[in-house]
Amino acid sequence: MNIGSVDFQQDFFRLFNLSSRFQIDSATLEQGYLALQEQVHPDKFSHLSEAERRLSVQWATRVNEGYQTLRNPLDRARYLLSLHGVDTQEDSNTAMPVEFLMQQMEWREALEETKQTKDSAALEKLEQRVQHEVRLLQQQLAIDIDDTHDYAAASGIVRKLKFLEKLAEEIGSAFDELDS
Repeated sequence: MNIGSVDFQQDFFRLFNLSSRFQIDSATLEQGYLALQEQVHPDKFSHLSEAERRLSVQWATRVNEGYQTLRNPLDRARYLLSLHGVDTQEDSNTAMPVEFLMQQMEWREALEETKQTKDSAALEKLEQRVQHEVRLLQQQLAIDIDDTHDYAAASGIVRKLKFLEKLAEEIGSAFDELDS
């Protein structure tokens, strides 16, 4: 690899030789990451000039950033939408459908109840319900982004998934509290 010919403007999908789609082959991503890591690891460039070593570190950082972005479905969706010029407005647009908000309230109440009663079975059941909803939303994201190119709808799903990600973190914390 010629460190001087690195294209830092290349999007993450091209970097890993993947199609710009929400649904990706995780094994191909993993293989691409390992191959790139082998090529760009800074130790391989220790004999080069200071500028070239810095460039190799930047390149390795870019590979790591791309891998982390593409392996996480929510981050991958955000990234794809940004490539299409769509701002998900996660910080400024918290408007959600009423049924989604009602479901959120119900799950948060159930979470608080499981924390108070220290009911690990109920907490597991809640975690499974949230994971199921996440999978359904990810399936819809694949349709909206890859098939129908309905980026506005996909943006709304990303905002929903952000809510569910936070809830999943709170459930994880509740499990930690039960274990201590």
